[in-house]
Amino acid sequence: MAGSHAAHHHAHSPPDGEHQLAAKVLTVSDGVIAGTRDDRSGEALGEALAGAGYEVVERRVVADGVDTVADALRSMSDRFEGLIVSTGGTGFTERDLTPEGTRAVIEREAPGLAEAMRLVNPLGRLSRGVAGIIGHAIVLNTPGSTKGCVECFEAVADVLPHALALLAGERLH
Repeated sequence: MAGSHAAHHHAHSPPDGEHQLAAKVLTVSDGVIAGTRDDRSGEALGEALAGAGYEVVERRVVADGVDTVADALRSMSDRFEGLIVSTGGTGFTERDLTPEGTRAVIEREAPGLAEAMRLVNPLGRLSRGVAGIIGHAIVLNTPGSTKGCVECFEAVADVLPHALALLAGERLH
């Protein structure tokens, strides 16, 4: 994380890994919206992303639901090149609808990312989270637990800059 990031802000920065990666965090939680829970997962994800060299340019909280998630992702991905990580709503309760809301807006799925995130620990098998592409943005659904969301991001962090560069149209060969 050298101090040279500020110099490269536009799309045609050198493809040497020095350009600033941008990220947004979407917390999906009835409890956080209601004020009965702190957004610890969103905080933890923001810190993990910053530690991995991303500039976190937006954090948003929405209630659980297909439409709330779809609307948030639609607006967060508009004219955005970067990573959008959601936390929450990926499990088996009736309010866990983040994957359905995500599927409603992504243009293409990226199942390898979702599969890698599921392999982080045995409970990953209970995550219904999806990963995919909207325009020049990559969307990752991660679980609502503070540990789980960070572990899932870290499971795929190594390949994401390459994937984002490909989406941005950089020729890496």
